[in-house]
Amino acid sequence: MILVTGGAGYIGSHTVVDLINNGYDVLVVDNFCNSTVSVIADMEKICGKTILFENINLIDKEAVLALAAKYKFTSVIHFAAYKAVKESSDNPMKYYENNIVGLMNVIQLMQKSGCKNLIFSSSCTVYGEVDKVPVKESSPIQQPLSPYGNTKKICEEIIRDMTSIGAIEAIALRYFNPIGAHTTYLLGDNPQNFDNIMPLIIKVAKGISSHLNVFGDDYNTVDGSCVRDYVHVMDIASAHVKAMERMRKGKMEKAFEAFNLGSEKGYSVFELIKTFEKVNNVKVNFKVVGRREGDVSNIYSDSTLAKEKLEWKINFSIEEMLSSAWKRSLKQT
Repeated sequence: MILVTGGAGYIGSHTVVDLINNGYDVLVVDNFCNSTVSVIADMEKICGKTILFENINLIDKEAVLALAAKYKFTSVIHFAAYKAVKESSDNPMKYYENNIVGLMNVIQLMQKSGCKNLIFSSSCTVYGEVDKVPVKESSPIQQPLSPYGNTKKICEEIIRDMTSIGAIEAIALRYFNPIGAHTTYLLGDNPQNFDNIMPLIIKVAKGISSHLNVFGDDYNTVDGSCVRDYVHVMDIASAHVKAMERMRKGKMEKAFEAFNLGSEKGYSVFELIKTFEKVNNVKVNFKVVGRREGDVSNIYSDSTLAKEKLEWKINFSIEEMLSSAWKRSLKQT
């Protein structure tokens, strides 16, 4: 059995479905702080089977450790974390407590259970403001520009320390910008805290918001707006299955490995808006405002290592990402 923390969240839910469809038994742990219980039912519709889950807050150490007596699991995929960049800048302690303490409790659960395999949901934010793109795993780990990014960096350091003493083996998957929705449109990005660009674009396109704030048009990029690497959430999910296979088959070359997951292409905010409008035949009004604290100007990935070592590949184009996100939102209307 695989323990998936945050398994009802955006990336977690897609990964749980992919794991089950590949024959894995899964236990989902989530407190639904950034998701809803209905996601469990949607996953069950897709998979055609009941999904085992526990409603637990990972900073509740007693509740986390109690799982050891109730379940036997061989691997952990740890998604559960707060992830809004702006909120982390406004309330750093909330992020340090939840993201770091949650990981520490999970690792202690693993030790109590005799489980040594961990896949960690990391982020390209660990690279900070990079000097050179595309970003490789060998690129310097700079000081992240937000407390959120710093929690991911600190968590990787904790995991690396635990692998160095032989307590666990771990793969950190450093996502760039996951967008899109499941091909059934039952699963997608449904955040309680609107911070990521795609839910914000959709709110404008549906007339829920009057306009999208574009944070800065004076960066040293192709058109002055921030450049990001967007990758379909189902491609991100498949990488976790590949990482699990690598771990279970003993193919890891060292106790701690890290892989970038991105499309290897950079799209500016303005390019993303224009492509969304064209693909979905809708209008997205926007207004340029001042820069936002914590934003990196230009970052996109070199994901060669994931392609070679995990045998991972990109299956969805930017147009398919944007189309699926919009179609998913229409089903929710």
